[in-house]
Amino acid sequence: MLEFKNVSFFYENELQPTLENLSFQMERGEFVSIIGVSGCGKSTIFKLINKLLPTYSGEILFEEKSIAQQRGYCGYMPQKDLLMPWRSVEGNVVLPMEIAKRPQAEIKKETERVLKQAGIFEVREKYPYELSGGMRQRVAFARTLLTGFDLLLLDEPFSALDFLTRISMQEWLLSQWEHENKTILFITHDVEEALFLSSKVLVVTESPIKGLEEIHVPLDYPRNRSQLANPEMVRLKERLIALLQRQVSI
Repeated sequence: MLEFKNVSFFYENELQPTLENLSFQMERGEFVSIIGVSGCGKSTIFKLINKLLPTYSGEILFEEKSIAQQRGYCGYMPQKDLLMPWRSVEGNVVLPMEIAKRPQAEIKKETERVLKQAGIFEVREKYPYELSGGMRQRVAFARTLLTGFDLLLLDEPFSALDFLTRISMQEWLLSQWEHENKTILFITHDVEEALFLSSKVLVVTESPIKGLEEIHVPLDYPRNRSQLANPEMVRLKERLIALLQRQVSI
């Protein structure tokens, strides 16, 4: 569904590239996490997919076609929820469909469906300042779903939440992914979060990013958190931590 082929990218006035001949791919329906230390270039990958950074070498393909000739192929949820404070929950969620000028009957039907699926139908008339951090992230994800795209890019969406809320949101996100049949590329620096959510993990092991080490997570879906205590998962967690520590020492 998504493929990077020998992609390189330089930020202006930097002496070395952020990405250098990077290649990786992901299949439709996968939940894939990219993990790496802060500032290693993970978010640059998302900006390139979104065409927020226009100049690079190599190819980025969506469904085997260059993204340069495509529009409207992915939804993006940044770390901050970016909810509009003057709009209600429903008003924020419905925004992508309003921009796309969908028929009113379709807007009403899809908005109600997603509000219920996300567990925020009862608070649809509230405003962002009235919601907890976890509820705001639910609203932001529901809005991302209503872009209508099958590929969703989630950039550390739970990093600002407290520990218990983050755990709850991880479990909630998996339920949404399983129900909506989306393909998710997820950025995090939390190893345990990546293992719990993902079918495979792509690890940034060097700077500039020349490759991503691919680790398959040996757990079936649906999942529960107790599986992370399995000896195999504990060993895998330690392996991922060691890979990240190696990057810090470079």
